[in-house]
Amino acid sequence: MNISNHPCFNVKVKGVCGRVHLPVAPRCNIQCNYCDRKHDCVDETRPGVTAAILKPSQAMTYLKYVIEQAKDISVVGIVGPGDPFANPDETMETLRLVQRQYPEMIRCVTTNGLGIGPYIDELAAMNISHVTISLNAIDPEIGSKLYSFVRYGKRTLGPKPGFEVLLEKQLEAIIRLKEKNIITKVNTVIIPEINDRHIETVAEKMAQLKVDIHNCIPFYPNKGSNFANFPEPSDSAVENIRKKAEKYIPQMYHCERCRADAVGLLGERNSRKIIRKLQECAQMPEIYGDDRPYVAVASVDGRLVNQHLGKAEELLIYGQKDNGGVYFIEARKTPKPGGGTQRWEDLSNMLRDCRALMVTGLGDSPRRILNQKKIDILELDGTIIEAAEAVFEGHSRDFMLQRDVKACNKKNPMAGMGSGF
Repeated sequence: MNISNHPCFNVKVKGVCGRVHLPVAPRCNIQCNYCDRKHDCVDETRPGVTAAILKPSQAMTYLKYVIEQAKDISVVGIVGPGDPFANPDETMETLRLVQRQYPEMIRCVTTNGLGIGPYIDELAAMNISHVTISLNAIDPEIGSKLYSFVRYGKRTLGPKPGFEVLLEKQLEAIIRLKEKNIITKVNTVIIPEINDRHIETVAEKMAQLKVDIHNCIPFYPNKGSNFANFPEPSDSAVENIRKKAEKYIPQMYHCERCRADAVGLLGERNSRKIIRKLQECAQMPEIYGDDRPYVAVASVDGRLVNQHLGKAEELLIYGQKDNGGVYFIEARKTPKPGGGTQRWEDLSNMLRDCRALMVTGLGDSPRRILNQKKIDILELDGTIIEAAEAVFEGHSRDFMLQRDVKACNKKNPMAGMGSGF
Protein backbone atom coordinates (compact mmCIF):
# COMPACT_ATOMS: atom_id res chain seq x y z
CA MET A 1 0.00 0.00 0.00
CA ASN A 2 1.42 3.35 -1.06
CA ILE A 3 -0.33 5.85 1.22
CA SER A 4 0.87 8.77 -0.91
CA ASN A 5 -1.54 7.67 -3.66
CA HIS A 6 -4.58 9.26 -2.04
CA PRO A 7 -5.72 11.99 -4.48
CA CYS A 8 -7.56 14.02 -1.83
CA PHE A 9 -4.47 14.30 0.35
CA ASN A 10 -1.85 14.53 -2.41
CA VAL A 11 -2.56 16.91 -5.29
CA LYS A 12 0.30 15.41 -7.31
CA VAL A 13 -1.68 12.19 -7.93
CA LYS A 14 -5.16 13.67 -8.47
CA GLY A 15 -5.05 13.02 -12.22
CA VAL A 16 -3.48 9.58 -11.88
CA CYS A 17 -5.03 7.81 -8.88
CA GLY A 18 -8.77 7.34 -8.49
CA ARG A 19 -11.10 6.47 -5.64
CA VAL A 20 -14.36 4.67 -5.08
CA HIS A 21 -16.81 5.64 -2.35
CA LEU A 22 -18.99 2.81 -1.03
CA PRO A 23 -22.39 4.22 0.07
CA VAL A 24 -23.08 1.94 3.03
CA ALA A 25 -23.92 4.61 5.64
CA PRO A 26 -27.39 6.14 5.08
CA ARG A 27 -28.17 7.37 8.60
CA CYS A 28 -26.81 10.54 10.18
CA ASN A 29 -26.50 11.59 13.83
CA ILE A 30 -26.58 15.36 13.32
CA GLN A 31 -28.72 17.77 11.32
CA CYS A 32 -26.59 20.39 9.62
CA ASN A 33 -28.49 23.47 8.51
CA TYR A 34 -26.78 23.40 5.10
CA CYS A 35 -27.50 19.73 4.44
CA ASP A 36 -29.83 17.68 2.28
CA ARG A 37 -29.17 13.97 1.82
CA LYS A 38 -30.59 12.00 -1.10
CA HIS A 39 -30.44 8.23 -1.40
CA ASP A 40 -31.58 7.72 -4.99
CA CYS A 41 -30.13 10.71 -6.83
CA VAL A 42 -28.13 10.28 -10.03
CA ASP A 43 -27.81 13.89 -11.22
CA GLU A 44 -26.26 16.07 -8.50
CA THR A 45 -22.54 16.21 -7.81
CA ARG A 46 -22.00 16.98 -4.13
CA PRO A 47 -21.63 15.22 -0.78
CA GLY A 48 -24.63 13.53 0.76
CA VAL A 49 -26.09 12.08 -2.44
CA THR A 50 -25.92 8.60 -3.91
CA ALA A 51 -27.76 6.61 -6.52
CA ALA A 52 -28.35 3.73 -4.06
CA ILE A 53 -27.48 2.37 -0.63
CA LEU A 54 -25.41 -0.81 -0.31
CA LYS A 55 -25.02 -3.35 2.44
CA PRO A 56 -21.50 -4.66 3.13
CA SER A 57 -21.72 -7.83 1.03
CA GLN A 58 -23.36 -5.89 -1.80
CA ALA A 59 -20.57 -3.33 -1.57
CA MET A 60 -17.98 -6.04 -2.14
CA THR A 61 -19.72 -7.25 -5.30
CA TYR A 62 -19.87 -3.66 -6.51
CA LEU A 63 -16.23 -2.97 -5.56
CA LYS A 64 -15.03 -6.00 -7.52
CA TYR A 65 -16.81 -4.68 -10.61
CA VAL A 66 -15.47 -1.13 -10.16
CA ILE A 67 -11.88 -2.31 -9.79
CA GLU A 68 -12.22 -4.42 -12.94
CA GLN A 69 -13.66 -1.47 -14.88
CA ALA A 70 -11.53 1.39 -13.51
CA LYS A 71 -7.88 0.40 -13.38
CA ASP A 72 -6.78 3.62 -11.68
CA ILE A 73 -8.53 2.99 -8.32
CA SER A 74 -6.12 3.29 -5.39
CA VAL A 75 -8.52 4.34 -2.60
CA VAL A 76 -11.68 2.81 -1.12
CA GLY A 77 -13.57 5.26 1.06
CA ILE A 78 -16.76 5.48 3.10
CA VAL A 79 -18.13 9.02 3.24
CA GLY A 80 -21.88 8.61 3.64
CA PRO A 81 -24.36 9.60 2.44
CA GLY A 82 -24.99 9.92 6.18
CA ASP A 83 -22.19 9.51 8.68
CA PRO A 84 -20.12 6.31 8.76
CA PHE A 85 -20.28 6.11 12.55
CA ALA A 86 -24.00 6.67 12.72
CA ASN A 87 -23.87 3.33 10.86
CA PRO A 88 -20.93 1.72 12.68
CA ASP A 89 -21.80 -1.92 12.04
CA GLU A 90 -22.15 -1.43 8.29
CA THR A 91 -19.05 0.76 8.13
CA MET A 92 -16.74 -1.50 10.13
CA GLU A 93 -17.95 -4.67 8.44
CA THR A 94 -17.32 -3.12 5.02
CA LEU A 95 -13.84 -1.96 6.02
CA ARG A 96 -13.00 -5.44 7.34
CA LEU A 97 -14.14 -7.04 4.08
CA VAL A 98 -12.11 -4.58 2.02
CA GLN A 99 -9.04 -5.19 4.16
CA ARG A 100 -9.43 -8.95 3.71
CA GLN A 101 -9.97 -8.90 -0.04
CA TYR A 102 -8.00 -5.82 -1.13
CA PRO A 103 -5.22 -5.28 1.44
CA GLU A 104 -3.20 -3.23 -1.05
CA MET A 105 -5.92 -0.57 -1.29
CA ILE A 106 -5.78 2.65 0.73
CA ARG A 107 -8.86 2.75 2.99
CA CYS A 108 -10.35 5.93 4.42
CA VAL A 109 -13.44 7.39 6.06
CA THR A 110 -14.95 10.85 6.31
CA THR A 111 -17.02 11.59 9.41
CA ASN A 112 -18.39 14.41 11.52
CA GLY A 113 -16.40 12.87 14.38
CA LEU A 114 -19.28 12.44 16.82
CA GLY A 115 -19.26 8.65 16.88
CA ILE A 116 -15.81 7.60 15.69
CA GLY A 117 -14.17 7.45 19.14
CA PRO A 118 -14.96 3.83 20.09
CA TYR A 119 -13.65 2.60 16.73
CA ILE A 120 -10.31 4.41 16.47
CA ASP A 121 -8.28 1.55 17.93
CA GLU A 122 -9.72 -0.93 15.44
CA LEU A 123 -9.33 1.51 12.56
CA ALA A 124 -5.64 1.81 13.41
CA ALA A 125 -5.30 -1.97 13.74
CA MET A 126 -6.85 -2.34 10.27
CA ASN A 127 -4.31 0.12 8.85
CA ILE A 128 -6.90 2.72 7.95
CA SER A 129 -4.42 5.35 6.83
CA HIS A 130 -6.56 8.44 6.21
CA VAL A 131 -9.47 9.95 8.14
CA THR A 132 -11.29 13.21 7.47
CA ILE A 133 -13.23 15.05 10.18
CA SER A 134 -15.84 17.61 9.13
CA LEU A 135 -15.44 20.45 11.65
CA ASN A 136 -16.97 23.85 10.95
CA ALA A 137 -16.38 25.87 14.11
CA ILE A 138 -14.76 25.85 17.54
CA ASP A 139 -16.86 28.69 18.99
CA PRO A 140 -20.22 27.55 20.48
CA GLU A 141 -21.92 30.82 19.49
CA ILE A 142 -21.01 30.18 15.87
CA GLY A 143 -21.37 26.42 15.95
CA SER A 144 -24.89 26.60 17.36
CA LYS A 145 -25.99 28.40 14.19
CA LEU A 146 -24.83 25.51 12.02
CA TYR A 147 -26.80 22.60 13.47
CA SER A 148 -30.47 21.99 14.21
CA PHE A 149 -29.77 19.04 16.49
CA VAL A 150 -27.16 16.48 17.49
CA ARG A 151 -28.15 12.95 18.42
CA TYR A 152 -25.65 11.46 20.86
CA GLY A 153 -26.44 8.09 22.39
CA LYS A 154 -30.13 8.15 23.22
CA ARG A 155 -30.22 11.93 23.62
CA THR A 156 -31.26 14.44 20.99
CA LEU A 157 -29.68 17.79 21.83
CA GLY A 158 -30.57 21.28 20.60
CA PRO A 159 -28.20 23.55 18.67
CA LYS A 160 -25.92 24.86 21.44
CA PRO A 161 -25.65 21.85 23.78
CA GLY A 162 -25.52 19.62 20.73
CA PHE A 163 -22.65 21.55 19.22
CA GLU A 164 -20.73 21.50 22.51
CA VAL A 165 -20.92 17.70 22.63
CA LEU A 166 -20.06 17.45 18.94
CA LEU A 167 -17.01 19.69 19.28
CA GLU A 168 -15.77 17.81 22.34
CA LYS A 169 -15.94 14.50 20.47
CA GLN A 170 -14.36 15.98 17.34
CA LEU A 171 -11.34 17.32 19.21
CA GLU A 172 -10.96 14.08 21.16
CA ALA A 173 -11.07 12.12 17.91
CA ILE A 174 -8.44 14.27 16.21
CA ILE A 175 -6.07 13.91 19.15
CA ARG A 176 -6.47 10.13 19.21
CA LEU A 177 -6.16 9.77 15.44
CA LYS A 178 -2.86 11.61 15.50
CA GLU A 179 -1.68 9.49 18.43
CA LYS A 180 -2.31 6.49 16.17
CA ASN A 181 -0.31 8.15 13.34
CA ILE A 182 -3.38 8.25 11.09
CA ILE A 183 -3.18 10.97 8.44
CA THR A 184 -5.94 13.41 9.35
CA LYS A 185 -7.70 16.03 7.25
CA VAL A 186 -10.28 18.51 8.49
CA ASN A 187 -13.06 19.76 6.20
CA THR A 188 -14.61 23.14 6.98
CA VAL A 189 -17.54 24.53 5.00
CA ILE A 190 -17.27 28.28 4.32
CA ILE A 191 -20.70 29.78 5.02
CA PRO A 192 -20.99 33.56 4.47
CA GLU A 193 -22.08 35.55 7.53
CA ILE A 194 -21.93 32.43 9.72
CA ASN A 195 -18.38 31.10 10.03
CA ASP A 196 -16.43 32.76 7.21
CA ARG A 197 -14.59 35.12 9.60
CA HIS A 198 -13.95 32.30 12.04
CA ILE A 199 -12.13 29.85 9.78
CA GLU A 200 -8.68 31.32 10.40
CA THR A 201 -9.20 30.56 14.08
CA VAL A 202 -10.26 27.00 13.20
CA ALA A 203 -7.12 26.58 11.11
CA GLU A 204 -4.89 27.78 13.94
CA LYS A 205 -6.49 25.27 16.32
CA MET A 206 -6.18 22.41 13.83
CA ALA A 207 -2.49 23.22 13.40
CA GLN A 208 -2.04 22.99 17.18
CA LEU A 209 -3.61 19.52 17.05
CA LYS A 210 -1.15 18.42 14.33
CA VAL A 211 -3.85 17.99 11.65
CA ASP A 212 -2.12 17.22 8.34
CA ILE A 213 -4.23 19.20 5.89
CA HIS A 214 -7.23 21.55 5.97
CA ASN A 215 -9.92 21.68 3.29
CA CYS A 216 -11.96 24.91 3.24
CA ILE A 217 -14.98 24.03 1.11
CA PRO A 218 -17.21 26.72 -0.41
CA PHE A 219 -20.79 26.45 0.79
CA TYR A 220 -23.21 25.14 -1.82
CA PRO A 221 -26.93 26.02 -1.39
CA ASN A 222 -29.04 22.86 -1.30
CA LYS A 223 -32.75 22.99 -1.92
CA GLY A 224 -34.54 21.55 1.08
CA SER A 225 -31.96 22.62 3.65
CA ASN A 226 -32.37 25.38 6.22
CA PHE A 227 -29.67 27.39 4.44
CA ALA A 228 -31.13 26.87 0.97
CA ASN A 229 -31.37 30.62 0.35
CA PHE A 230 -27.93 31.55 1.64
CA PRO A 231 -25.49 32.87 -0.99
CA GLU A 232 -22.38 31.01 -2.06
CA PRO A 233 -19.09 32.64 -1.07
CA SER A 234 -17.34 34.42 -3.94
CA ASP A 235 -14.17 32.95 -5.45
CA SER A 236 -12.15 35.85 -4.09
CA ALA A 237 -13.56 35.34 -0.59
CA VAL A 238 -12.67 31.64 -0.69
CA GLU A 239 -9.17 32.41 -1.91
CA ASN A 240 -8.67 34.99 0.84
CA ILE A 241 -9.86 32.59 3.56
CA ARG A 242 -7.59 29.82 2.32
CA LYS A 243 -4.59 32.12 2.24
CA LYS A 244 -5.23 33.19 5.84
CA ALA A 245 -5.69 29.58 6.94
CA GLU A 246 -2.55 28.52 5.08
CA LYS A 247 -0.46 30.56 7.49
CA TYR A 248 -1.16 27.83 10.02
CA ILE A 249 -1.82 24.60 8.12
CA PRO A 250 -1.47 23.25 4.55
CA GLN A 251 -4.59 23.81 2.47
CA MET A 252 -6.36 21.56 -0.02
CA TYR A 253 -7.14 23.51 -3.19
CA HIS A 254 -8.38 20.72 -5.46
CA CYS A 255 -11.51 19.45 -3.67
CA GLU A 256 -14.33 18.46 -6.05
CA ARG A 257 -17.11 18.09 -3.42
CA CYS A 258 -17.53 14.41 -4.27
CA ARG A 259 -20.69 12.33 -4.07
CA ALA A 260 -21.06 9.51 -1.55
CA ASP A 261 -20.85 7.07 -4.49
CA ALA A 262 -18.08 8.77 -6.48
CA VAL A 263 -15.90 6.58 -8.72
CA GLY A 264 -12.74 7.38 -10.67
CA LEU A 265 -10.48 10.42 -10.81
CA LEU A 266 -11.38 13.59 -8.93
CA GLY A 267 -13.77 15.66 -11.03
CA GLU A 268 -15.04 12.78 -13.16
CA ARG A 269 -18.76 12.11 -13.17
CA ASN A 270 -20.02 8.57 -12.61
CA SER A 271 -20.86 6.85 -15.87
CA ARG A 272 -24.35 5.51 -16.49
CA LYS A 273 -22.80 2.04 -16.54
CA ILE A 274 -21.38 2.50 -13.03
CA ILE A 275 -24.68 3.93 -11.75
CA ARG A 276 -26.63 0.98 -13.17
CA LYS A 277 -24.24 -1.48 -11.54
CA LEU A 278 -24.53 0.29 -8.18
CA GLN A 279 -28.32 0.14 -8.35
CA GLU A 280 -28.21 -3.47 -9.45
CA CYS A 281 -25.99 -4.44 -6.52
CA ALA A 282 -28.29 -2.59 -4.11
CA GLN A 283 -31.12 -4.90 -5.21
CA MET A 284 -29.17 -8.10 -4.58
CA PRO A 285 -30.42 -10.21 -1.68
CA GLU A 286 -27.91 -10.84 1.06
CA ILE A 287 -28.03 -14.61 1.51
CA TYR A 288 -25.63 -15.94 4.10
CA GLY A 289 -25.35 -19.59 3.21
CA ASP A 290 -27.74 -22.35 2.13
CA ASP A 291 -28.26 -23.43 5.74
CA ARG A 292 -30.74 -20.53 6.15
CA PRO A 293 -33.65 -21.79 4.05
CA TYR A 294 -36.44 -19.50 5.26
CA VAL A 295 -37.66 -15.92 5.28
CA ALA A 296 -39.66 -14.24 8.05
CA VAL A 297 -42.45 -11.74 7.45
CA ALA A 298 -44.28 -9.19 9.61
CA SER A 299 -47.87 -9.12 8.37
CA VAL A 300 -51.23 -8.08 9.76
CA ASP A 301 -53.30 -10.13 7.30
CA GLY A 302 -51.04 -12.93 6.05
CA ARG A 303 -51.10 -11.56 2.51
CA LEU A 304 -49.07 -8.36 2.54
CA VAL A 305 -45.81 -7.22 4.11
CA ASN A 306 -47.56 -4.51 6.10
CA GLN A 307 -46.42 -4.45 9.75
CA HIS A 308 -43.69 -2.71 11.76
CA LEU A 309 -41.42 -5.16 13.55
CA GLY A 310 -42.03 -3.57 16.95
CA LYS A 311 -45.78 -4.18 16.64
CA ALA A 312 -45.56 -7.76 15.39
CA GLU A 313 -46.72 -10.34 17.95
CA GLU A 314 -45.76 -13.10 15.55
CA LEU A 315 -43.74 -13.54 12.38
CA LEU A 316 -44.79 -15.69 9.46
CA ILE A 317 -42.15 -18.10 8.16
CA TYR A 318 -41.95 -19.08 4.49
CA GLY A 319 -39.81 -21.54 2.58
CA GLN A 320 -39.18 -22.38 -1.07
CA LYS A 321 -40.61 -25.40 -2.86
CA ASP A 322 -38.44 -27.61 -5.04
CA ASN A 323 -40.22 -26.23 -8.10
CA GLY A 324 -39.44 -22.65 -7.09
CA GLY A 325 -42.72 -21.69 -5.47
CA VAL A 326 -43.16 -20.29 -1.96
CA TYR A 327 -45.06 -21.98 0.85
CA PHE A 328 -46.10 -21.07 4.41
CA ILE A 329 -44.37 -23.05 7.14
CA GLU A 330 -45.49 -21.67 10.49
CA ALA A 331 -46.11 -18.60 12.64
CA ARG A 332 -43.59 -17.88 15.40
CA LYS A 333 -44.43 -15.78 18.45
CA THR A 334 -42.06 -12.84 18.91
CA PRO A 335 -40.49 -12.00 22.31
CA LYS A 336 -42.68 -9.74 24.41
CA PRO A 337 -41.94 -5.99 24.59
CA GLY A 338 -40.12 -4.56 27.57
CA GLY A 339 -36.97 -6.62 27.53
CA GLY A 340 -34.69 -3.97 26.04
CA THR A 341 -32.03 -5.24 23.70
CA GLN A 342 -32.51 -8.77 25.03
CA ARG A 343 -35.83 -8.83 23.17
CA TRP A 344 -33.99 -8.45 19.87
CA GLU A 345 -31.24 -10.89 20.84
CA ASP A 346 -33.96 -13.46 21.52
CA LEU A 347 -35.63 -12.61 18.22
CA SER A 348 -32.39 -13.04 16.28
CA ASN A 349 -31.91 -16.46 17.87
CA MET A 350 -35.49 -17.35 16.96
CA LEU A 351 -34.72 -16.42 13.33
CA ARG A 352 -31.35 -18.17 13.09
CA ASP A 353 -32.67 -20.34 10.22
CA CYS A 354 -33.97 -17.30 8.28
CA ARG A 355 -31.93 -15.53 5.62
CA ALA A 356 -34.18 -12.46 5.53
CA LEU A 357 -36.75 -10.53 7.55
CA MET A 358 -39.38 -8.51 5.66
CA VAL A 359 -41.11 -5.65 7.50
CA THR A 360 -42.48 -2.17 6.81
CA GLY A 361 -40.16 -0.65 9.42
CA LEU A 362 -38.02 -1.25 12.50
CA GLY A 363 -35.93 0.66 15.02
CA ASP A 364 -32.18 1.14 15.17
CA SER A 365 -31.65 -1.34 18.01
CA PRO A 366 -33.23 -4.38 16.31
CA ARG A 367 -31.65 -3.36 13.01
CA ARG A 368 -28.19 -3.37 14.59
CA ILE A 369 -28.64 -6.68 16.40
CA LEU A 370 -30.20 -8.49 13.45
CA ASN A 371 -27.49 -7.16 11.13
CA GLN A 372 -24.87 -8.58 13.49
CA LYS A 373 -26.56 -11.97 13.06
CA LYS A 374 -26.33 -11.55 9.26
CA ILE A 375 -30.10 -11.50 8.77
CA ASP A 376 -30.97 -9.45 5.69
CA ILE A 377 -33.54 -6.79 6.67
CA LEU A 378 -35.90 -5.75 3.89
CA GLU A 379 -38.25 -2.80 4.38
CA LEU A 380 -40.91 -3.43 1.78
CA ASP A 381 -44.42 -2.70 0.62
CA GLY A 382 -45.97 -5.55 -1.36
CA THR A 383 -47.37 -9.06 -1.31
CA ILE A 384 -45.62 -11.73 0.74
CA ILE A 385 -45.45 -14.19 -2.14
CA GLU A 386 -43.87 -11.73 -4.58
CA ALA A 387 -41.37 -10.50 -2.01
CA ALA A 388 -40.39 -13.99 -0.84
CA GLU A 389 -39.98 -15.24 -4.40
CA ALA A 390 -37.74 -12.27 -5.19
CA VAL A 391 -35.53 -13.09 -2.19
CA PHE A 392 -35.26 -16.80 -2.97
CA GLU A 393 -34.63 -16.27 -6.68
CA GLY A 394 -32.35 -13.25 -6.32
CA HIS A 395 -34.65 -11.04 -8.41
CA SER A 396 -34.96 -7.28 -8.13
CA ARG A 397 -37.18 -6.00 -5.32
CA ASP A 398 -36.83 -2.40 -6.46
CA PHE A 399 -40.55 -2.00 -7.15
CA MET A 400 -41.31 -2.88 -3.51
CA LEU A 401 -38.54 -1.09 -1.66
CA GLN A 402 -39.50 1.79 0.57
CA ARG A 403 -37.63 5.00 -0.28
CA ASP A 404 -36.22 7.69 1.97
CA VAL A 405 -36.48 10.09 -0.96
CA LYS A 406 -38.90 9.73 -3.84
CA ALA A 407 -36.85 11.57 -6.44
CA CYS A 408 -34.12 14.13 -6.90
CA ASN A 409 -34.92 17.70 -5.95
CA LYS A 410 -37.82 16.76 -3.65
CA LYS A 411 -37.54 17.69 -0.02
CA ASN A 412 -36.55 14.89 2.36
CA PRO A 413 -38.00 15.27 5.86
CA MET A 414 -34.92 13.47 7.22
CA ALA A 415 -32.59 15.81 5.35
CA GLY A 416 -28.87 16.05 6.05
CA MET A 417 -25.81 16.64 3.93
CA GLY A 418 -23.88 13.66 5.17
CA SER A 419 -20.30 13.60 6.28
CA GLY A 420 -18.73 14.49 2.95
CA PHE A 421 -18.99 18.19 3.84
